[in-house]
Parts: sequence; structure tokens; C-alpha cells
Amino acid sequence: MPEGATLNGSRSLRGRPRRCLDALAMPYDEFVPPLRFRGPGRSRLRTTAIAALLGAFLPIAAQASSGPLPPERLPQLPALSQPTAYLPQLTRRLVLRLGERRVYLYRGSSVIASYPVAIGRAGWETPTGQFQVRETIVNPSWQHPFTHEVIPPGERNPLGVRWIGFWSDGTNAIGFHGTPNPTLIGQAVSHGCVRMHNRDIADLFEQVEVGMAVVVEP
Repeated sequence: MPEGATLNGSRSLRGRPRRCLDALAMPYDEFVPPLRFRGPGRSRLRTTAIAALLGAFLPIAAQASSGPLPPERLPQLPALSQPTAYLPQLTRRLVLRLGERRVYLYRGSSVIASYPVAIGRAGWETPTGQFQVRETIVNPSWQHPFTHEVIPPGERNPLGVRWIGFWSDGTNAIGFHGTPNPTLIGQAVSHGCVRMHNRDIADLFEQVEVGMAVVVEP
């Protein structure tokens, strides 16, 4: 948390204003009844879940001839209210493709959301490489990097309604944020930051967390 910051609610982080320069594999069907999954990657999830269940029960079947197992050796199964306990946990990440003017939210290898963006203009290009979400702020303030004027949250604020920072040199910062001027979305017009429609940044904000990988590609 930035120096002097306070936490208002679970995600309403406010601190010193952001000095963003922008404002300037094997099937088991014959052994096990089909399990039904919906959504992307369902075939892989189905096979993985079946394999996990077989891994738990086949050793028991192999030892059945020697008598019942003691309770402590029985497998721990998830409750009916925990159907995903044996399913793989897929990592989420953000991939920003500058050439497409679009950011993608991935879960594992599947795209679960994407949004149009504005990016850094010539001379102020958005940096490429591997980063992480550093901070998330609701209704951020903005500080002009040269005059040091502070613009509070509101309609005039260049950062819009949310801030998701992923780069900083210790003084200035670059991140995803909203904008009061949505007509520029899709263009290379910022000073390095990634502008989004306020509705899109608010939606994305609810799906990211500090430490999440951010990949910026040309």
C-alpha cells in the first residue's frame, strides 16, 4: 500500500495521487460414467477430474482382497457443495497487444474477456515485456507530473473510475485506467498508460488482483 494510503472497504484503496503521465491426455470413459462440464476446456477438465477420482479409488480396489482399510487410509473426498475440489485451478493473466489496441484476460489458455484500449503515442510508447499488477485503486486522484496539481476523483479526472497499475519508476506510474474522453479509445494517444472505457475498466477491475501477471506485446 502506498505511503499515507487508507483502505475504504475491501477494495477502495486510496493513497497519494497517481502521477501517471497519461493526461498528458487418456480417456477413462469405459470405466467411469460420463461427467458433464460446461464452458471452455471442458474436455480437459473432465479427463482430469476422472483421473483424480481413479487415482483415489484404484489403490483401494487393489487392496480389497486384504480386508477393509482403516478410516485414516480412506481418501478424503470433497463435499457435495465443493464440486471443483478435484478440478485444476487455472491461472489468470492479462495480455495487452499493442498492435491490436486490445487487452485480453486469460484463464489458463482460454480468453474469458477482452476490451479495446488506447495506448502510448510515438515518443511515449507503452512499455513491452513481463509485468505484474502492482496496485488497484477505486476512484483514484491524479497528480500532474509537472505542475503537481492534484485532480480529485470525479468527471474531470483523467484516470476515470479505476486504476490498475503495473509499472513504476518510483515517481511516475503506468497502468490501465478509465477516461473522461472515450472517443480516443483505439488510438495511440496517451503518455504510456492504457486508457479504457470506464465501464470496461470497472469490469476488469473486479477480475484482477495484485500480483497477477501482465504481458505487454507489440
